[in-house]
Amino acid sequence: MSEHLLRDAVPRRAPYPGTARRLAAEALGSFFLFGTVIGSGIMGETLAGGNVAIALLGNTLATGAILFVLITMLAPISGAHFNPAVTLTALIRREIGAGEAGLYTLVQLAGGILGVWAAHLMFELPVIQFSTHVRSGAAQAFSEGIATFGLIVTILGTVRYRPAWIAPAVGAYISAGYWFTSSTSFANPAITVARALSDTFAGIALPDVPLFLAGQIVGTLVAVVLCQWLFVAEPDEG
Repeated sequence: MSEHLLRDAVPRRAPYPGTARRLAAEALGSFFLFGTVIGSGIMGETLAGGNVAIALLGNTLATGAILFVLITMLAPISGAHFNPAVTLTALIRREIGAGEAGLYTLVQLAGGILGVWAAHLMFELPVIQFSTHVRSGAAQAFSEGIATFGLIVTILGTVRYRPAWIAPAVGAYISAGYWFTSSTSFANPAITVARALSDTFAGIALPDVPLFLAGQIVGTLVAVVLCQWLFVAEPDEG
């Protein structure tokens, strides 16, 4: 496959972006994505009056919407990964070098943590926090494996057959994942770490992070292997 995940899935009117611009796009996108996850969780919980389902619905709608916006806006520059699992997928598929993949991951995490802190400031909460929200157990890890597997399959399948639908497909998948997985579909190692730094609705206790990361990595690897077979180009496609 010649597609570079999300970057080549949408038209690009400017020259091919340099490394600095790609990293800036990843940092900016992660800032707004992570900030939206935390901020909408705080807002949802504040307005829901104790109704967790309403709080989760608000969190879901905001996250799906911001993914649509950010992918549409930034995919032509960096591929709009905002997620080390997506970057790992690109690395395995030899669409990005190891050095650049490492830089992508660093700026995703750094930009995302700044987004979390910005959400705290917006809601007049202490900037530095550590979550006490327990999300433990094998079911949660398995849930993260399924969530991340589905995300990578969604991306690779949509890039292969319906590239113009990348932004809505990813936004819709994550929105669905909030509700069909017991973990509420983090599906992102960087956001998992960042959410451990927020003792709010969307947080995760630090001791539970490694299990989530393990599920996400396994889900990513299984998805890449499957998609290499499932979405292979037909002979007449050259």
